[in-house]
Amino acid sequence: MLDLLILNGRMVNEGVIGETDLAIRDGRIEAMGGDLQHRPARTTLDASGLLLLPGLIDDQVHFREPGLTHKGDMASESRAAVAGGITSFMEMPNCQPPTTSHQALLEKHRLAASKSVANYAFYFGASNQNLAEILALDTRLACGIKVFMGASTGDMLVDDPKTLEQIFANSPLLIATHCEDTPTILANEARFRQQHGEQIPIECHPLIRSEEACYRSSSLAVELAKRHGTRLHVLHLTTARELALFSAGPLADKRITAEVCVHHLFFNDGDYRNKGTLIKCNPAIKQESDRLALLQAVRDDRIDIIATDHAPHLLDEKARPYAQAPSGLPLVQDALLVLLELVQQGQLTLEQVVAKSSHRVAELFAIRDRGYLREGYHADLVLVDPLTPTEVTRTKVLSKCGWSPFEGHRFTHSIHTTLVNGQILYRRGQPVADITALPLQFRRD
Repeated sequence: MLDLLILNGRMVNEGVIGETDLAIRDGRIEAMGGDLQHRPARTTLDASGLLLLPGLIDDQVHFREPGLTHKGDMASESRAAVAGGITSFMEMPNCQPPTTSHQALLEKHRLAASKSVANYAFYFGASNQNLAEILALDTRLACGIKVFMGASTGDMLVDDPKTLEQIFANSPLLIATHCEDTPTILANEARFRQQHGEQIPIECHPLIRSEEACYRSSSLAVELAKRHGTRLHVLHLTTARELALFSAGPLADKRITAEVCVHHLFFNDGDYRNKGTLIKCNPAIKQESDRLALLQAVRDDRIDIIATDHAPHLLDEKARPYAQAPSGLPLVQDALLVLLELVQQGQLTLEQVVAKSSHRVAELFAIRDRGYLREGYHADLVLVDPLTPTEVTRTKVLSKCGWSPFEGHRFTHSIHTTLVNGQILYRRGQPVADITALPLQFRRD
């Protein structure tokens, strides 16, 4: 007997949209097709009128544990992710202590194994001092090496040229970079402090963390990667200028890839007027021309991945004056709804959304048996109701920070049901189970 039978879903998968049934047993997809309705199952779910998508794989989140758990933790943020249709995540190393040692990486796995309801993986963080740890890394335990090539928290800024050369020349895994040039940012900040003192307006944020700061750093990363043959993934692009550094075309033909985040596809610098520091993030949300260029780059495959950079802070922290307000937004619960809104507007297609947030993440990171709806793959999937809108209110927020940058927005779609490893964990606006998930496994040569 099957564990679960999903009938009549409108599947979006591998560039094709069509009605299908889907059978699940022991956490995996056992069969797909249009004639499964007579198979016996413990639970049958009629998905008529619903979109059936592979669960999203978010390649960039900050879940704040250990050390910053007043903002978020593995339990709260993974539940918010599942409520948003994200079934797997890759978490960043700038927590406290930072994930820059083998022991810290093992501790992250221990925490997730006992708390996370979404499948998980972790980046190993680079610093100016831990090259030996990077070279000795057990590559089964990390999805990549995170290099902050711009201002960061703690001691994770890698600004020693010799260390950067060694990391790019010898990294055992894909390198994922945050690219902003710190000297440029500091010079811009000093100039605006001369004009405004401590009362710098939030509208100055994209001028301080400027196009030039982004381009100087991202162009350096690309130059290093080309020189050393490094597998490089540049995170959260924000400017039209940077797009010239990346090639359009199939993922399989690339060793240098790029990511964009949902808030940079949705907001522009005009939104600072109403949203203020709630949308302060690094790198900054920039001009409408940049947003439109990023969308075009998603369409023409110059940008390969769409992610969130989910980074929760408490409201009282975000309410501080510009210079003191931390950067980062809670995004995992609303990200898929944002992308579907862009589909509704004709900016993206359903096939592009699925490819950039599921298929190509699995391909880029060589994730085993996830990212597609295929027989034999883990049953990570999301059912979306295209006819029932979602009103974003603070009472519905599952992230521990308790707010959303989209409050007051009415999205055209809603998340109906999310399954992780064949288990229904979220349904019709409510978490319905509390089952810990699995670590992502990678195909490593």
